[in-house]
Amino acid sequence: MRPSASRQIVSAIAATVIFAGAAAAADGAGKDEAVAMVKKATAFIKEQGPEKAYPEISNKAGRFVDRDLYVVVYQLDGKVLAHGSNEKFVGKDMIEAQDVDGKLYVKERVELASKQASFWQDYKFVNPVSKKVEPKQMYCEKLDNTAVCAGIYKL
Repeated sequence: MRPSASRQIVSAIAATVIFAGAAAAADGAGKDEAVAMVKKATAFIKEQGPEKAYPEISNKAGRFVDRDLYVVVYQLDGKVLAHGSNEKFVGKDMIEAQDVDGKLYVKERVELASKQASFWQDYKFVNPVSKKVEPKQMYCEKLDNTAVCAGIYKL
């Protein structure tokens, strides 16, 4: 094989690997999808009531989970009412939960929700698809005494 041909093959392989990595990153949810998911969940809670809505939001195979995007509902005291990625969190007081940098992200989230109708929040959390701790942006809307949230992972 000529040296130029082997260089072309190596370049093609490298381009394929780079493209595949970008495609995998692009496969995660974006900001518009997070906002749309929160609005869909908020409307569902209003229509169905919490008793019917929260179990559906916590259903990993349900309509409120899409790739790495899922809905979480917090009572404004930090108690998890619904969690689309990990049902074990439902019913738990997470007010003291910290991310890997020591940020009290649930405490900050419920404080923001008590002051604003909607907001974005930055912290770090385990991506349910990659299983790695990654930077995350959570979009939340206040609904009565709750915060309905969905977040995106930023690579």
